Amino acid sequence: MSDTSYLAEGPRTAIRPFTLADADEFTARARESRELHRPWLFPPADPDTYATYTTVLIEDPTRAGFLVCERNGVEDAAGGAIAGFININNIVMGGFRCGALGYGAFAHATGRGLMGEGLDLVLRHAFGPLGLHRLEANIQPANEASLALVRRAGFRLEGFSPDFLLIDGAWRDHERWAITADMR
Repeated sequence: MSDTSYLAEGPRTAIRPFTLADADEFTARARESRELHRPWLFPPADPDTYATYTTVLIEDPTRAGFLVCERNGVEDAAGGAIAGFININNIVMGGFRCGALGYGAFAHATGRGLMGEGLDLVLRHAFGPLGLHRLEANIQPANEASLALVRRAGFRLEGFSPDFLLIDGAWRDHERWAITADMR
């Protein structure tokens, strides 16, 4: 667990930045969730890979990483159980002010609405303190849980991109979903 303060809090979840100190919990949850994540997602499942992944999120100004943590009550200090993660990648400022979302829930937290609440917190943070105008989510068409998450959050379907991302050794088709600050 980390002693990092939350960036935003909801009734059941809160978001905070990734830290190197989260390696043990994050990688254990990633290993427990392997069946849930495949074939869509491959989060770091060992300490060395986690350290590399997290260092990039911390140091690269074109990325922002958030852990979605469960809150056990009003007095809950930062460091509640990690329910999932949401990253904003490829952040471009200037006239664009856009980023691309990547995210994943951990198996113990699925079906409880925690990622929906966490995504709402990240959207508020992205469109508030981060100063972004637009966020995009590119999702494989068969990933029904991920599609449902962005639909519930108010994203709109903008198109289809064949052979969009190289995942697990193959180029995968993706649907393009987006939300802008004025849609919130």
